[in-house]
Amino acid sequence: MCGITGWISYDNDLTGATERDTLDAMTATMACRGPDAAGRWTDTHAALGHRRLAVIDIEGGKQPMSVERDGHTVLVTTYSGEIYNYRELRAELIDRGHAFRTSSDTEVALHAYLEWGEGFTHHLNGMYAFALWDPREQQLLLVRDRMGIKPLYYYPTPDGVLFGSEPKAILAHPAVRPAVDTDGLAELLAFTKTPGHAVYKGMYELRPGHVLRVRRQGLTEHRYWALEARDHTDGPATTVHRVRELLDDIVARQLIADVPLCTLLSGGLDSSAITALAARGLKDAGRGPVRSFAVDFVGQTENFKADALRATPDSPYAHALAEHVGADHQDIVLDTAALINPAHRRATLTARDLPFGSGESDTSLYLLFKAIRDRSTVALSGESADEVFGGYSWFHDPRAVAADTFPWLSVFRDFGFTGSPTGGREALLHPGLLAKLDLDGYQAARYREALSEVPYREGDPAAERRMREICYLHLTRFVQFLLDRKDRASMAVGLEVRVPFCDHRLVEYVFNTPWSLKTFDGREKSLLRAATRDVLPESVAQRVKSPYPSTQDPRYSDAVRAELRELLDDPDAPVRPLLDTDAARRAAEEGSQDARQPIEVVLGLDAWLRQYDVDLTL
Repeated sequence: MCGITGWISYDNDLTGATERDTLDAMTATMACRGPDAAGRWTDTHAALGHRRLAVIDIEGGKQPMSVERDGHTVLVTTYSGEIYNYRELRAELIDRGHAFRTSSDTEVALHAYLEWGEGFTHHLNGMYAFALWDPREQQLLLVRDRMGIKPLYYYPTPDGVLFGSEPKAILAHPAVRPAVDTDGLAELLAFTKTPGHAVYKGMYELRPGHVLRVRRQGLTEHRYWALEARDHTDGPATTVHRVRELLDDIVARQLIADVPLCTLLSGGLDSSAITALAARGLKDAGRGPVRSFAVDFVGQTENFKADALRATPDSPYAHALAEHVGADHQDIVLDTAALINPAHRRATLTARDLPFGSGESDTSLYLLFKAIRDRSTVALSGESADEVFGGYSWFHDPRAVAADTFPWLSVFRDFGFTGSPTGGREALLHPGLLAKLDLDGYQAARYREALSEVPYREGDPAAERRMREICYLHLTRFVQFLLDRKDRASMAVGLEVRVPFCDHRLVEYVFNTPWSLKTFDGREKSLLRAATRDVLPESVAQRVKSPYPSTQDPRYSDAVRAELRELLDDPDAPVRPLLDTDAARRAAEEGSQDARQPIEVVLGLDAWLRQYDVDLTL
């Protein structure tokens, strides 16, 4: 895993000292993603930067990497990610006459393009975001993996493009100002995650499964992968067997690494299945017990109180799974002081480049990954199983399914997270600002756009069509929040997180499995439970979904209210013009837990406006 950035300018020479300094500044912002090495490659109209996290072929995989023929560079790349089938591709390319200097997957990507042209993406299995510069054609390709596991942003210029793994790389260029308009702020607050939208004005996120071609004549984008509607002819037993067969192959591929590897273990079905399969794979390969890590908070298990989202604490289930598979397990226990530490909160904002108002949920994830990075370089995660297999409660809530909006928004409103009668997470923003943003209208427009993309099978009954829509919305919208969050928090400390449930083969197969098969036992994630039951303790196999944990320590809420009071006493606080100050003062003084989320939104916005010096044009 790495950080990439670059600059194409057809009207300028990028080999000069000033241009190299600019490229170095852009590349330096990616140092957290690639702590092991830095590199740059420049040509007259192309400048590519790279920060490396060495995972495969430690010595030979340095970047940017090029292919030379007859003394000329014919192709060069700055690459981030992993190609899990690179060994098979390498063997096939050798049979086709290609010669390799390294054993890295990066070089395989280069030769795959030379062999198959832009169709090479159809041969790749993995998570990746990379740029390919072809000096012969004076053309750049930006490529992103099918599910959008790895991020990639770009900023068109009058004579080319700027790009980077994260917005901060592009914002480091002197021609770019961090500006956000009404549309951008609505995207930030609406919890919709529109494909391609980067919040910052003039900047775009390359959509999953897309390639952007940059030529002197301009930029063109095309899609090389999309979910399609296909007939599912397998019966229940065959479907369960196929899911397990895919998972065995996926996990085995994703255990390949030349550095220490571990799993993230919450004790839920998803992470437990990955940990159990990884334990079996490592044992079969003679590589010792699997290492696993879980996050916990001081006093959380002992003082846990069930709520509407979380019925049980994680630790007992994580420990049960670890004992069942013989894992070398460790809990990372966080206290409130660490969660409210200004340096940790600033690092979390820097990691994401935007304030999502998730507060200690983001900070704790960052601290978990920071602790794991001292012991491991690669971690396997259970992320996206809920989207693939239908694990969230709202998949099974008739009211949420029937709602004329994204189903998660229907449920979040009930919990006061967003758009609730009391205002939800936007409750402390000025009514005039909310009227201008029209978040309900924005969400409705994005919802209609998403529905227009859904592929259907002819003849499916209305109920099956609706569940296909629900699954599609999660696989193309909701999962993007979680993948981006996990990538940024992990790469901020140089930890590579792999997500086996995002393998496109598994996603395609389960997407086209009828809803009755996905829920054949009357519960959520029936297929996953049946496919992995033999490697799980019964308590874990039967556990009901519990989201990522949140601290219940009242001292945390006290701390954020105190911070809000301090902000309200600062007449120069940049967020003040956006606030309903009377509502904010009431929230700062009252002890209600319901105010925690809207306070987090305000604190995050203020920190972002200060740290990034954002130009708001509302």
